[in-house]
Formats: sequence, structure tokens, C-alpha cells
Amino acid sequence: MTLADKHVVVIGGTSGMGRATVAAALAEGARVTSAGSRPVADREPQAGLTHAQVDVTDEASVQALFAAASPLDHLLVSASPGRPGPFLEQDLAAARSFVDGKLLGSWTAARYAVPQMRPGGSITFITGAAVVRPPGNAAMATAAFAAVEGLTRALALELGPLRVNTIRPGYTDSELWSGLSDAEREDLRRRVAATMPVGRMGTPEDIAHAALFLMTSRQTTGAILEVSGGEPLVDRLA
Repeated sequence: MTLADKHVVVIGGTSGMGRATVAAALAEGARVTSAGSRPVADREPQAGLTHAQVDVTDEASVQALFAAASPLDHLLVSASPGRPGPFLEQDLAAARSFVDGKLLGSWTAARYAVPQMRPGGSITFITGAAVVRPPGNAAMATAAFAAVEGLTRALALELGPLRVNTIRPGYTDSELWSGLSDAEREDLRRRVAATMPVGRMGTPEDIAHAALFLMTSRQTTGAILEVSGGEPLVDRLA
């Protein structure tokens, strides 16, 4: 029940929840491969950390990642590529971007990671509270998240004793909100804190804490671990 000397692969490890999980796993003594779409040359070297470039919508790219990262113990998939937009303004290609990026990206990562995983390993996906509280203009993101949660339960049965789980975050103060101005982002933090039962907006480190729990909890599989601050319990932001 420790990550010391384990090999953790994080897809989406260059930002937000993935980057926080990389840092947390390194702090626990793991060897970590941080994979993302950014070129490796753009990233800072660090002891115990290997950088890799991957495109989760490209099967050959994912195969190459796990061939190089073998053997591994734990996989976190936080990458969530897709082109959002209102339902009536999307075409099929935009809608399919969430299926290819989130659902099939998660499927492909798991498919090629599992043959390289040592006994006692785990896979963790990340979805979002949109599954239970769909926001506006996010129909396909919501559908893709729900599909990943279904995939989680199916794979937990099919791949056991390897464990498969999902984290379902709520409002999290990450790069997701980088399109907001500083004032708008601060107002969002204030409104979330005023609304949520926990009195605060989540952080990527909250998600990393949950990810490490799922990696090390030998009795947890097929679970959807909500880390939302109680978001489904409230009607709307203050």
C-alpha cells in the first residue's frame, strides 16, 4: 500500500490534475512517466521523472508510449481532448472529438497499458460532475464522461484483479479556467466557495490525493470516487 519504487504513468501529466498527481507520486517515492501532447523539449528535467509525448487519439502513439514505459504499476488518464460548443452549433466532427479524445482515448490508454502492467496494478480515469449535473453547452462532454464511467465498471470486472476506478471532480481551480480574466476567475472562486458545502473551490492537489488513494487501496475497484465539494447537492452557484 505504498508507491515507493512503483512506476506510475500519467497521461495528461503536463497540466492541472495530472501535473499535481505527478508531483504527489514523486513525493511518495514513485518513478513517474508524465505523458502529454506538448513536446518533451519544453519540459523541465527532474529526478525520478520521465517525460513523454503522446496523442491519445493516435493508436500508434499510445502503443509506443507503453512499449517505452514498460513495465508499469499504475496508470492515471486525465487528458480530455475535445471541442466544446452548443449542441446546435456542433457538427459531427466536433461531437466525435469527445468520443475520440475522452472515451476512446481512455480506452486506448487502458488497452495498451494493461499488457505491460505488473500484478497489483491499477487504472484510474477522470470524468467530471457534469455526469450528474450537466452544464450548458456540454452535451457531448457529459455523454463521454458517462461512457467512461460505464467503461470503468466493465473493465473492473473483465480485468480483475487489476483494479479500475474513476475520479469525478467538481469545480477545480485549474487551467480549465484559463480563458477567464483574473477578476472573472477570482469571482468564480468566491461564488464556488459561497455555494459548496465545503466552503472552498477544489484544487488539482485534491484530485491528486484521491488518485494516490485509488492507486494504493487494494480493496477499491469499479468505484466512481466523487471529489466535488458536494456540488451535486446544490442547485446553482451563488
